[in-house]
Amino acid sequence: MTQVCAQENLYNLLPRLEEKAVRPPRYISTFRSSVKYEAQKNKAPWKTIGPEKVEVPSPKNFLLKGSREPKLLQRQKDHGSKKISTLPPVPQKTDHPIIGVQVKKNFIRTNAVDAVMGKPKTYQPVCVDRRLGDKYLLETSGLVPKFIKKKDYGITPKYIIKRNEEVKKAQEDYNAYFKEALREKTMEWISDEERENVLQDLKKAWEETHHEFQCLSLEIDTLPKRMHKERLESHLKQLEHDIKLIENPHCIYIPKK
Repeated sequence: MTQVCAQENLYNLLPRLEEKAVRPPRYISTFRSSVKYEAQKNKAPWKTIGPEKVEVPSPKNFLLKGSREPKLLQRQKDHGSKKISTLPPVPQKTDHPIIGVQVKKNFIRTNAVDAVMGKPKTYQPVCVDRRLGDKYLLETSGLVPKFIKKKDYGITPKYIIKRNEEVKKAQEDYNAYFKEALREKTMEWISDEERENVLQDLKKAWEETHHEFQCLSLEIDTLPKRMHKERLESHLKQLEHDIKLIENPHCIYIPKK
Protein backbone atom coordinates (compact mmCIF):
# COMPACT_ATOMS: atom_id res chain seq x y z
CA MET A 1 0.00 0.00 0.00
CA THR A 2 2.80 2.40 0.79
CA GLN A 3 4.36 1.83 -2.61
CA VAL A 4 1.06 2.54 -4.47
CA CYS A 5 0.41 5.69 -2.45
CA ALA A 6 3.90 6.95 -3.09
CA GLN A 7 3.29 6.95 -6.88
CA GLU A 8 0.14 9.14 -6.65
CA ASN A 9 0.78 12.83 -7.18
CA LEU A 10 -1.44 15.84 -7.95
CA TYR A 11 0.90 16.94 -10.71
CA ASN A 12 0.07 13.77 -12.62
CA LEU A 13 -3.54 15.03 -13.08
CA LEU A 14 -2.43 18.15 -14.95
CA PRO A 15 -2.49 17.94 -18.76
CA ARG A 16 0.93 17.70 -20.31
CA LEU A 17 2.09 18.81 -23.69
CA GLU A 18 3.46 16.09 -25.88
CA GLU A 19 7.11 16.72 -26.64
CA LYS A 20 8.02 15.69 -30.14
CA ALA A 21 11.42 14.16 -30.48
CA VAL A 22 13.67 16.23 -32.71
CA ARG A 23 15.61 14.02 -35.08
CA PRO A 24 19.25 15.00 -35.61
CA PRO A 25 20.30 16.02 -39.11
CA ARG A 26 21.23 13.21 -41.42
CA TYR A 27 24.94 12.50 -41.73
CA ILE A 28 26.39 13.29 -45.13
CA SER A 29 29.99 12.39 -45.86
CA THR A 30 32.32 15.04 -47.22
CA PHE A 31 33.65 12.54 -49.78
CA ARG A 32 30.21 11.77 -51.22
CA SER A 33 30.66 13.76 -54.44
CA SER A 34 34.12 12.33 -55.19
CA VAL A 35 32.99 8.74 -54.53
CA LYS A 36 29.90 9.21 -56.69
CA TYR A 37 32.00 10.66 -59.51
CA GLU A 38 34.51 7.81 -59.43
CA ALA A 39 31.72 5.19 -59.38
CA GLN A 40 30.00 6.73 -62.41
CA LYS A 41 33.31 7.18 -64.22
CA ASN A 42 34.31 3.53 -63.86
CA LYS A 43 30.82 2.16 -64.48
CA ALA A 44 29.61 4.13 -67.49
CA PRO A 45 31.97 2.72 -70.20
CA TRP A 46 30.94 -0.86 -69.37
CA LYS A 47 27.16 -0.52 -69.61
CA THR A 48 27.08 -2.22 -73.04
CA ILE A 49 28.80 -5.42 -71.80
CA GLY A 50 32.31 -4.37 -72.62
CA PRO A 51 34.38 -1.25 -73.26
CA GLU A 52 32.72 1.64 -75.02
CA LYS A 53 35.19 1.92 -77.91
CA VAL A 54 36.90 -1.24 -79.13
CA GLU A 55 38.76 -1.62 -82.41
CA VAL A 56 36.95 -4.18 -84.54
CA PRO A 57 39.33 -6.85 -85.90
CA SER A 58 39.73 -7.01 -89.66
CA PRO A 59 38.45 -10.17 -91.38
CA LYS A 60 41.73 -10.37 -93.31
CA ASN A 61 43.73 -10.98 -90.10
CA PHE A 62 42.37 -14.46 -89.45
CA LEU A 63 44.22 -17.00 -87.33
CA LEU A 64 46.74 -19.06 -89.28
CA LYS A 65 47.90 -22.54 -88.51
CA GLY A 66 50.99 -22.61 -86.31
CA SER A 67 50.98 -18.83 -85.77
CA ARG A 68 50.87 -19.23 -81.98
CA GLU A 69 53.83 -21.60 -81.78
CA PRO A 70 57.12 -20.09 -80.56
CA LYS A 71 59.53 -19.34 -83.33
CA LEU A 72 63.20 -20.27 -82.86
CA LEU A 73 66.04 -18.26 -84.25
CA GLN A 74 67.62 -19.86 -87.28
CA ARG A 75 71.26 -20.77 -86.92
CA GLN A 76 73.50 -18.87 -89.26
CA LYS A 77 76.13 -20.92 -91.04
CA ASP A 78 79.62 -19.46 -91.08
CA HIS A 79 81.41 -20.85 -94.14
CA GLY A 80 84.56 -18.79 -93.70
CA SER A 81 85.75 -20.05 -90.30
CA LYS A 82 86.84 -23.59 -89.50
CA LYS A 83 85.87 -25.48 -86.38
CA ILE A 84 88.69 -25.48 -83.80
CA SER A 85 89.16 -28.88 -82.19
CA THR A 86 90.38 -29.22 -78.60
CA LEU A 87 91.58 -32.77 -79.10
CA PRO A 88 95.24 -33.45 -79.82
CA PRO A 89 96.08 -34.19 -83.42
CA VAL A 90 96.18 -37.73 -84.65
CA PRO A 91 99.78 -38.99 -84.95
CA GLN A 92 101.06 -39.48 -88.41
CA LYS A 93 102.15 -42.73 -89.90
CA THR A 94 105.76 -41.68 -89.93
CA ASP A 95 105.90 -40.50 -86.31
CA HIS A 96 107.86 -42.65 -83.84
CA PRO A 97 107.36 -42.66 -80.07
CA ILE A 98 110.10 -41.39 -77.78
CA ILE A 99 111.86 -44.35 -76.19
CA GLY A 100 114.43 -44.47 -73.41
CA VAL A 101 113.39 -41.33 -71.48
CA GLN A 102 113.53 -42.02 -67.72
CA VAL A 103 112.42 -39.78 -64.86
CA LYS A 104 114.65 -39.66 -61.77
CA LYS A 105 111.87 -38.40 -59.48
CA ASN A 106 111.03 -40.70 -56.54
CA PHE A 107 107.26 -40.65 -56.49
CA ILE A 108 107.00 -42.79 -53.35
CA ARG A 109 109.16 -40.42 -51.34
CA THR A 110 107.39 -37.38 -52.77
CA ASN A 111 103.98 -38.77 -51.81
CA ALA A 112 105.20 -39.58 -48.28
CA VAL A 113 106.59 -36.05 -47.79
CA ASP A 114 103.36 -34.52 -49.09
CA ALA A 115 101.33 -36.70 -46.69
CA VAL A 116 103.49 -35.70 -43.68
CA MET A 117 103.87 -31.99 -44.43
CA GLY A 118 100.44 -31.41 -45.88
CA LYS A 119 97.54 -29.99 -43.89
CA PRO A 120 94.89 -32.48 -42.81
CA LYS A 121 91.48 -32.22 -44.36
CA THR A 122 89.01 -30.37 -42.19
CA TYR A 123 85.56 -31.81 -41.71
CA GLN A 124 82.52 -29.91 -40.54
CA PRO A 125 81.42 -31.28 -37.12
CA VAL A 126 78.01 -32.94 -37.12
CA CYS A 127 75.80 -34.60 -34.53
CA VAL A 128 73.54 -37.64 -34.79
CA ASP A 129 70.44 -37.74 -32.58
CA ARG A 130 68.51 -40.66 -34.11
CA ARG A 131 69.26 -44.33 -34.50
CA LEU A 132 68.80 -44.08 -38.27
CA GLY A 133 71.91 -41.91 -38.50
CA ASP A 134 70.38 -38.57 -39.49
CA LYS A 135 73.10 -35.94 -39.28
CA TYR A 136 72.80 -32.28 -38.32
CA LEU A 137 75.37 -29.53 -38.20
CA LEU A 138 76.75 -29.24 -34.67
CA GLU A 139 77.29 -25.50 -34.88
CA THR A 140 73.65 -24.66 -35.58
CA SER A 141 72.16 -27.38 -33.33
CA GLY A 142 72.47 -25.30 -30.13
CA LEU A 143 74.76 -27.82 -28.39
CA VAL A 144 77.86 -25.69 -28.80
CA PRO A 145 78.16 -23.17 -25.91
CA LYS A 146 78.96 -20.10 -28.00
CA PHE A 147 77.74 -17.70 -25.34
CA ILE A 148 80.76 -18.39 -23.10
CA LYS A 149 83.02 -16.82 -25.73
CA LYS A 150 81.32 -13.43 -25.47
CA LYS A 151 83.28 -10.53 -24.03
CA ASP A 152 80.63 -9.71 -21.43
CA TYR A 153 80.08 -13.33 -20.33
CA GLY A 154 79.95 -13.63 -16.53
CA ILE A 155 79.73 -9.84 -16.06
CA THR A 156 76.71 -8.39 -14.27
CA PRO A 157 74.66 -6.19 -16.62
CA LYS A 158 74.74 -2.45 -16.06
CA TYR A 159 71.00 -2.11 -15.43
CA ILE A 160 71.16 -4.68 -12.59
CA ILE A 161 74.11 -2.87 -11.00
CA LYS A 162 72.22 0.42 -11.27
CA ARG A 163 69.07 -1.10 -9.76
CA ASN A 164 71.01 -2.63 -6.85
CA GLU A 165 72.64 0.72 -6.15
CA GLU A 166 69.26 2.45 -6.14
CA VAL A 167 67.80 -0.13 -3.73
CA LYS A 168 70.83 0.12 -1.48
CA LYS A 169 70.66 3.91 -1.47
CA ALA A 170 66.92 3.87 -0.67
CA GLN A 171 67.51 1.48 2.23
CA GLU A 172 70.32 3.65 3.56
CA ASP A 173 68.13 6.77 3.38
CA TYR A 174 65.33 4.91 5.14
CA ASN A 175 67.63 3.76 7.95
CA ALA A 176 69.13 7.23 8.31
CA TYR A 177 65.69 8.81 8.55
CA PHE A 178 64.54 6.46 11.31
CA LYS A 179 67.80 6.81 13.18
CA GLU A 180 67.36 10.57 13.12
CA ALA A 181 63.75 10.22 14.24
CA LEU A 182 64.73 7.92 17.10
CA ARG A 183 67.48 10.30 18.07
CA GLU A 184 64.98 13.11 18.34
CA LYS A 185 62.63 10.90 20.43
CA THR A 186 59.77 11.29 17.98
CA MET A 187 59.36 7.63 16.97
CA GLU A 188 59.33 4.33 18.83
CA TRP A 189 59.18 0.76 17.64
CA ILE A 190 56.55 -1.82 18.61
CA SER A 191 57.76 -4.67 20.80
CA ASP A 192 57.03 -8.31 20.03
CA GLU A 193 54.38 -8.50 22.75
CA GLU A 194 52.51 -5.47 21.43
CA ARG A 195 52.79 -6.82 17.89
CA GLU A 196 51.24 -10.15 18.97
CA ASN A 197 48.38 -8.39 20.77
CA VAL A 198 47.60 -6.22 17.75
CA LEU A 199 47.76 -9.27 15.48
CA GLN A 200 45.31 -11.21 17.66
CA ASP A 201 42.89 -8.27 17.74
CA LEU A 202 43.03 -7.94 13.96
CA LYS A 203 42.39 -11.65 13.45
CA LYS A 204 39.47 -11.54 15.88
CA ALA A 205 37.98 -8.55 14.05
CA TRP A 206 38.46 -10.38 10.74
CA GLU A 207 36.60 -13.46 12.05
CA GLU A 208 33.68 -11.34 13.29
CA THR A 209 33.45 -9.45 10.01
CA HIS A 210 33.72 -12.67 8.01
CA HIS A 211 30.95 -14.26 10.10
CA GLU A 212 28.76 -11.24 9.44
CA PHE A 213 29.56 -11.48 5.73
CA GLN A 214 28.60 -15.16 5.66
CA CYS A 215 25.24 -14.36 7.27
CA LEU A 216 24.18 -12.13 4.37
CA SER A 217 21.17 -13.20 2.33
CA LEU A 218 21.75 -14.97 -0.96
CA GLU A 219 19.57 -12.55 -2.89
CA ILE A 220 20.79 -8.97 -2.74
CA ASP A 221 18.04 -7.02 -4.48
CA THR A 222 18.03 -3.71 -2.64
CA LEU A 223 20.42 -0.81 -2.44
CA PRO A 224 21.04 -1.01 1.35
CA LYS A 225 21.94 -4.71 1.09
CA ARG A 226 24.36 -3.99 -1.74
CA MET A 227 26.00 -1.14 0.15
CA HIS A 228 26.28 -3.27 3.30
CA LYS A 229 27.94 -6.07 1.32
CA GLU A 230 30.45 -3.68 -0.30
CA ARG A 231 31.28 -2.17 3.08
CA LEU A 232 31.98 -5.62 4.56
CA GLU A 233 34.16 -6.58 1.58
CA SER A 234 36.26 -3.41 1.85
CA HIS A 235 36.60 -3.94 5.63
CA LEU A 236 37.80 -7.53 5.09
CA LYS A 237 40.38 -6.39 2.51
CA GLN A 238 41.69 -3.72 4.86
CA LEU A 239 41.96 -6.21 7.75
CA GLU A 240 43.83 -8.70 5.52
CA HIS A 241 46.26 -5.96 4.48
CA ASP A 242 46.86 -4.94 8.10
CA ILE A 243 47.41 -8.57 9.18
CA LYS A 244 49.95 -9.07 6.40
CA LEU A 245 51.72 -5.86 7.42
CA ILE A 246 51.90 -6.86 11.09
CA GLU A 247 53.18 -10.37 10.23
CA ASN A 248 56.08 -8.80 8.29
CA PRO A 249 59.31 -9.44 10.26
CA HIS A 250 60.57 -5.87 9.74
CA CYS A 251 60.45 -3.40 12.62
CA ILE A 252 57.37 -1.20 12.85
CA TYR A 253 57.74 2.36 14.11
CA ILE A 254 54.92 4.54 15.40
CA PRO A 255 54.84 8.17 16.55
CA LYS A 256 55.64 8.48 20.24
CA LYS A 257 52.74 9.59 22.41
